[in-house]
Amino acid sequence: MCLAVPGRVLGVEDRDGTRMATVDFGGVVKEVCLEYLPDLQVGEYAIVHVGFALQRLDEESARRTLELFENLGMLQEEFGDPWEAAAHMEEAERPAQDGVAEEVQR
Repeated sequence: MCLAVPGRVLGVEDRDGTRMATVDFGGVVKEVCLEYLPDLQVGEYAIVHVGFALQRLDEESARRTLELFENLGMLQEEFGDPWEAAAHMEEAERPAQDGVAEEVQR
């Protein structure tokens, strides 16, 4: 799933002519492009989608949204480690594949 998630700006820097920010999404920290919100400051919140800050957001709305996403497990789904998720999927599929291999051997 690809959600627009609120995050808090921890730091801002110019990187090769592009304004970038380090943003905290409820404990997950990512780099975000500020080209659509170039005046966003450290400590402010913004809605971020696919690595771009799109809209400024007040702190209360951001916190409520992050809490809701956390309770629904959507932050893990959005920011979870894809390699870890793939490993779990592989483990879940393994018994079925082993069962198929046994059927083929018979």
